Amino acid sequence: MRLSGKRALVTGAGSGIGRASAILFAAEGAQVLAVDLAESVEATAAEIAKAGGKCLARRADAADEAAVKSLVETCVRELGGLEVLYANAGIGGGLLPFFEQQASDWQNVLRVNLIGPFLAIKYAAAHMRDHGGGSIVCTASVAGLRSGAGGSPYSASKAGVISLVQTAANQLAGTGVRVNAICPGLIETGMTKPMFDLARARGSEKKIGQLNPLKRPGQPIEIAHMALFLASDDASYVNGQAIAVDGGLSSSHPFVPGRLA
Repeated sequence: MRLSGKRALVTGAGSGIGRASAILFAAEGAQVLAVDLAESVEATAAEIAKAGGKCLARRADAADEAAVKSLVETCVRELGGLEVLYANAGIGGGLLPFFEQQASDWQNVLRVNLIGPFLAIKYAAAHMRDHGGGSIVCTASVAGLRSGAGGSPYSASKAGVISLVQTAANQLAGTGVRVNAICPGLIETGMTKPMFDLARARGSEKKIGQLNPLKRPGQPIEIAHMALFLASDDASYVNGQAIAVDGGLSSSHPFVPGRLA
């Protein structure tokens, strides 16, 4: 029960990494406020309740300032506090060629993927700093570490998240609030479903994830376990970090297997 007695707010909890994390947090003792734009967030809450946990579900835009402020207030009012925030909500933004992209393509991706986590940190940390501290976790991506793992708007937004957790951790120095990011590699989620479906239709599913040393894609629960670690007191001295959970993908420059010893 690594989160026993804690209250956690998880965005993007309707599916994928967010759902897996909300369920795991509850299983580890946390009361959870699960947030998503999609109606499926209700199913997340129902699954937690069925297992004996406590979860409130709210449908909201995680990049709308008034909504984020209200969500933090709801967590404090209805669950009694807020010690853990997982700002996980995000969108892919597509893979248009660079010179076909429009400013509007960038604006929406940056709004959800970067401004959303900023707002979550702003309002959650304001409460946490006055109530003994807490842990904030954001979902970044290996696409934010270097090129080749996503489109330009998505990659830039995730690089921004990495910078955000570094600057926020230092802005919150001395408050007891820790801020970290997870950089997932290729994970099978709703966002990546089209790619997985296409590979399966072609009979090339075994090639998915072939570029990392584990030779496979990851599952949402594998990211959820890192989120749990960062959310818990086990990570009490981890702050301002962006941790890759990618099967080793980011450990190497591109090379042809068998050509480099």
